[in-house]
Formats: sequence, structure tokens, C-alpha cells
Amino acid sequence: RAKAGLTPGPLRSQDGELLGKHEGIAMYTIGQRKGLGIAAGKPLYVTEIEPQGNTVVVGEATDLGTKQCLGVRANWQAIETLSEPMQVEAKIRYHHPKAKAWITPTENNSVQIEFEEPQMAVTPGQAVVFYTGGTLIGGAWLT
Repeated sequence: RAKAGLTPGPLRSQDGELLGKHEGIAMYTIGQRKGLGIAAGKPLYVTEIEPQGNTVVVGEATDLGTKQCLGVRANWQAIETLSEPMQVEAKIRYHHPKAKAWITPTENNSVQIEFEEPQMAVTPGQAVVFYTGGTLIGGAWLT
């Protein structure tokens, strides 16, 4: 029996076209370009990983942009709690530049994040941190 995430499955385009097979969803990350095993005549990137269907979805760089996402298990540093929408600068990766965003509290210590400009390769499981000026407000985990 194959381990979870290591079972081969379909590799599909954004519109659902079957392009080939992947080696197991655990072998791929959002934004990955190399090692897809397909030739398309243009650069393709992993845009989505669908565990329920054991499917890897690929698209062009423009398909990687995300304006909205959800952060869970928020941890606040400079404020007691987020009780109303707040404009912040959000950072989704260590080397990624800060981006203007609005954060809004939701249920279960989660926060809705809406970026002014689409952000590339927002990846579930990564941390997102929030700043105002140079002050760290808090952070959460992307889902």
C-alpha cells in the first residue's frame, strides 16, 4: 500500500485537461516549475494541489496570483486581539517583500487576508506575518 501523498495521480491544466501523471502530491509545492515531467511549449507552474482527488493542477505564472486567503491559529504580538479590520503590510515568505493588505477577524481565531495586489504562490501551511510601520502585529498559518 502506497503512503499518503505518494500515490501517482492526474496532472491537469487549469481548465481540467489531463496533461500527464504526477508522482504523488507530496512531491509538489505551489509555484513549483521544475520536475513536472511535461512539455507544454511555455513555462508551467503548480497552481493547486487537490488532496481529495489526488490531483496536481498546473497553469501559467499569472494563475499563481492570489488576492485573498485565510490565516488560522492567529497569534497577536502588538495587539490583544484583532477585533475589527486593519490595514497592514503582510509578508508570506522570508524573502518575499511586504505587501499592503487588509486583515479581518473571522471565527475560531482566524483572519481573512485581502491583498491590494495579487501575491504569487500563496501556499497553505506557510506562515504569514503582519506589520504596521516597522512593528510586528502578529501572524497566522495560511490555509
